[in-house]
Amino acid sequence: MNTAPDPDIRPDAVDHINRDQAAADLQAIREQWGDLLAAISRPPAAEWPPRYDANMRDHDEPDDAPTIGRLPLTLREHPAPLNLTALDAARAVEEAVFTACDVIALRVQRPPVPGGYRVDHAHNSDPARWHLPTVRDIGPGNAAHAGSRANGLHWAAVWLEDRVTQQDDTGVHVPVPPVVVEDVAKVARLARARVEQALNRDNRPHTLDDPCPYCGGTLTATVPPRDLDRATITCQTGPTCNGPGRYDEQARRHWTGPELTTVGAAILAARGREAAGA
Repeated sequence: MNTAPDPDIRPDAVDHINRDQAAADLQAIREQWGDLLAAISRPPAAEWPPRYDANMRDHDEPDDAPTIGRLPLTLREHPAPLNLTALDAARAVEEAVFTACDVIALRVQRPPVPGGYRVDHAHNSDPARWHLPTVRDIGPGNAAHAGSRANGLHWAAVWLEDRVTQQDDTGVHVPVPPVVVEDVAKVARLARARVEQALNRDNRPHTLDDPCPYCGGTLTATVPPRDLDRATITCQTGPTCNGPGRYDEQARRHWTGPELTTVGAAILAARGREAAGA
């Protein structure tokens, strides 16, 4: 993930970088959103092969097709969440992205009727518009409508990406000013980091539950963001580990890329032997 632009770069170049990075971060969020929601209903575990492998690959290709006939990937209430880290991350990211959409809509979206912004149900089917959540006073109670938030985070991220990459007046939206794009880029960067940290995809080493299948030592895994093919497993035992992996610069056996198939199979075989002997 890129860091903040160099302050010596021209302002127009900084704006271009911010727009590109915000779009990339929003895309990364929506591609991994399904994995994060699925993780809420699973107890956290550090294992290899990772249980999200298939999901991760399913989301490698972005899906921007209309969700007609399909339920949006929305965060619902979980009566008994098994992974509170994933749940907290999903709630925080969803609120951050939804709030950014609300702010951007108020800033750059033209009202559907002259005279100021108001909800007009004739425009509810316009996919270009972001509809704000509303609360109507109807006497003893209130009638609330979630607006575009009801479509879920995936749709919100697509809409927000469209706004930050928009360069011309579309008639519905004016371009987002550079100073606002900078704020959106910060929101997207922090939200992406929260998602990838909750999924252990932030390039931080984490200890696996399984020991090394060759020497019984501690295994750690490092998974770069959105790139399982560059994941690395390292045995912390050192040069006395008799596994087939190569040595790293600290004389530790490690496996990466296609080599993960070898150590993954060995881990699964060790689990099978342990289960058979139990």
